[in-house]
Amino acid sequence: MDTHYPLDKLANIVRRERSRGRSIVLANGCFDLIHVGHIRYLEEAGAQGDVLVVALNSDASVRRLKGKGRPILQEEERAEILAAFSCVDFVTIFPEDTVDRVLLTLKPDVHAKGSDYTTDTVPEKDTVQGYGGRIAITGGPKVQNTSELIQKIGAAFEHE
Repeated sequence: MDTHYPLDKLANIVRRERSRGRSIVLANGCFDLIHVGHIRYLEEAGAQGDVLVVALNSDASVRRLKGKGRPILQEEERAEILAAFSCVDFVTIFPEDTVDRVLLTLKPDVHAKGSDYTTDTVPEKDTVQGYGGRIAITGGPKVQNTSELIQKIGAAFEHE
């Protein structure tokens, strides 16, 4: 089973799905340690259309965005975990700090972002609006983030 697809191959798959009348949703992120906030985000994102594509930040991208010691899990493992979710149809890994190139290649009908954003603060807002896509904020109230989870785990081990 393929856990993730190169962007050019995924573009062909998305074209095929579109020709079948299916709408495409793109969600993206680091997904370093999966927590309930990720699940809520992805499930609600998937409900925005017929096919959910998850664009996963590469290891190098996560290091630039999150700093030393990250990611905890390597990109291949993170991709395999995401691909196992029933709400996720396809996963691709991207090396950039923003998902603009993926958006411009796939042109999903909906770009889903988590509730730590508003439609006005989504970094790729202009890109999505430029090709006629829609932004959806999904996942409900932000309940957790990976950095806080890592700190909590570290603190638990310090007290033993």
